[in-house]
Amino acid sequence: MKEVENREDLSLLVRAFYAKVRKDAELGPFFNETIKDWEEHLEKLTDFWETTLFGIRKFKGDPVKAHSAVDRQFDNRISPNEFGIWLNYWIETLNENFEGRNAEILKERARRMGTHLYVSIFEARQT
Repeated sequence: MKEVENREDLSLLVRAFYAKVRKDAELGPFFNETIKDWEEHLEKLTDFWETTLFGIRKFKGDPVKAHSAVDRQFDNRISPNEFGIWLNYWIETLNENFEGRNAEILKERARRMGTHLYVSIFEARQT
């Protein structure tokens, strides 16, 4: 086990995590039916987590807009349950591969992000 120290570590994390997500009966359809270029998506998510953890400004995108669009595409079926499954896979993947302060930071930031995204999706349904 090692600390999350760089982009390569984050790439390993993101790829291992999404390998699980893509196979999940509940989460898989949301991702597999939406994402057309997985390699591009995995690089973008590695950019996101690199920006989030290390402050390296590579990520360009709007996660709230993207997730709200997916929710609309699936008739507003994204629920707290999906975010719970997502978070459990994230923590499980971190625990399998990493330890230390940065792993704990990534867990906490994912918790906050999941809550923020779901609340934002819910609010977007009201408009």
